Amino acid sequence: MSTVKGRLRIAVQKSGRLSERSLDLVRDAGLRVVKGTNDLLYRIENAPIDLLRVRDDDIPTFVADGVCDLGIVGENVLEEGRNGGPNAEVVMPLGFGRCTLKIAVPPTLDYAGPASLQGRRVATSYPRVLKRWLADQGVTAEVVTMRGAVEVAPRLKLAHAICDLVSTGATLEANGLQARETVLDSQAVLIRSPVAPEPELADLLNSIVERMAGVVASQGAKYVMLNAPRANLDRITALLPGAGAPTVMPLSGREDAVAVHAVCQEAVFWETLEKLKAEGASAILVLPIEKMM
Repeated sequence: MSTVKGRLRIAVQKSGRLSERSLDLVRDAGLRVVKGTNDLLYRIENAPIDLLRVRDDDIPTFVADGVCDLGIVGENVLEEGRNGGPNAEVVMPLGFGRCTLKIAVPPTLDYAGPASLQGRRVATSYPRVLKRWLADQGVTAEVVTMRGAVEVAPRLKLAHAICDLVSTGATLEANGLQARETVLDSQAVLIRSPVAPEPELADLLNSIVERMAGVVASQGAKYVMLNAPRANLDRITALLPGAGAPTVMPLSGREDAVAVHAVCQEAVFWETLEKLKAEGASAILVLPIEKMM
């Protein structure tokens, strides 16, 4: 199957934990979203692009088959969808929707590593991911596939352990389970179809990817401006978190001080500002960054 001629398609989750953040990313990339007459298809007002809003586990297939050119999906869903057929290309991680697929066990199971699962039953909603992980560990176990409420499996004697997504761990604790092993660290990713778009849309597709990369790069980034004594310049620039090569400019009428401007890719905490001030920095200004390319 190929994309509809003359328009790009982007697949996003219709509902769930990635839905709103995916739409925010699309909007932040400068695309004006217009809701359609049905809830499955939204149109982009300022570009020949359609947003296809579907179940999250359909997104990898739609993108791999060329039904959609781009998609936003969790790595956990993407990895579970891998079946030996054509796969979508992961363009970049998006920095939201973070969670972890973990092995969790009740206190009655003496867990001392993956070998403790040998010959036991493990319940999960991610059987393919779990089977690959067990094979990598050299463990033979029975995988029990469940579509929901995986955490109750040990209590109902359906399984000895579970493999499930964990964000805060509260659900596991409520069911008397302890997370013991990480199977997969997951976050939302942008994926791209191996099927090329219509030639006249190739530049637009690349532009959208570049815009989204700019949005992702600016998440959490700060623009820091300060005045610094020349004598302490090296120590002050070393304190700027995630800054590559800051811009250093002379100050009018000051031979002993310079102005420093830097893009900080990591969080700038109050403790950072206090350390900068202790090294003689002054007039410190921290600004959010909306877009960066």
